[in-house]
Amino acid sequence: MKAVFKTTGGGGGGKDPVRDSQLAFASGEYIFQQGDLGTEMFIIQEGAVDIIKHIGGESHLLSHLEKGDFFGEMALLEALPRSADAVAVTDVKVVAINGSRFDEMLRKNPEVAVRIIRKYSKRLREANTLLEKLAGREVDVDHVSMDATRMAPQPKAKRHRVIDEASGTAFHFSNGDETTIGRADPVTGILPDIDLTSVDTNRSVSRRHAKIVKTGDDYHVLEEVGTVNGTYVNDQRIPTGVPVMLHNGDLLKIGLIAMKVVFD
Repeated sequence: MKAVFKTTGGGGGGKDPVRDSQLAFASGEYIFQQGDLGTEMFIIQEGAVDIIKHIGGESHLLSHLEKGDFFGEMALLEALPRSADAVAVTDVKVVAINGSRFDEMLRKNPEVAVRIIRKYSKRLREANTLLEKLAGREVDVDHVSMDATRMAPQPKAKRHRVIDEASGTAFHFSNGDETTIGRADPVTGILPDIDLTSVDTNRSVSRRHAKIVKTGDDYHVLEEVGTVNGTYVNDQRIPTGVPVMLHNGDLLKIGLIAMKVVFD
């Protein structure tokens, strides 16, 4: 298998960011499990890893990865729970990449983004193949129940919001588990859930700047990879991709836009 990222050994003295972020897992050990929250992706330095998806009580092997391959990027880029298990097939050494470091990698070497896109294309083909294999099976009760739940009227979510301190404009959270924050993109037509275009006269907010993620009864804000002007909670800048819990009355600053968090 052709490596997506080159891996190198440690050099001379001094601080080595690769060595400092290296993790080791024994054969059979979970690196993460489906449903876990995660803020890192991993690059394999030694060994092999299987990516296993659980669907309807069955386990499906999605990918067998080896030295130079990467995984876990969905949680890093989208701030969503892990979509599958990652299991060490052999003794494994990986390098953990958090949001800030990934952002730095993209800025210094745009080819990294191209490699990721190519890898996504391959994985999409593999996922389509899996779906074709699953197609035609009898629909089980779990799927019927899930579809019925989607069709049933959903109760209106509590309308938590942020209020722009300068204008008093209220921006409500979405009814789902994720609320995107940014500015409207006139090219793609994509609108974030909290569109700050009207109050961001200095264009300090990135198109896709941050998101608020609901986990149980808690809300966390995460800054998106590639954001330029920073995200702050109570005047403290938060690292890219690292979830920070929000509380009622907190000051959330997106670029130059300062807003008060209000929970109903």
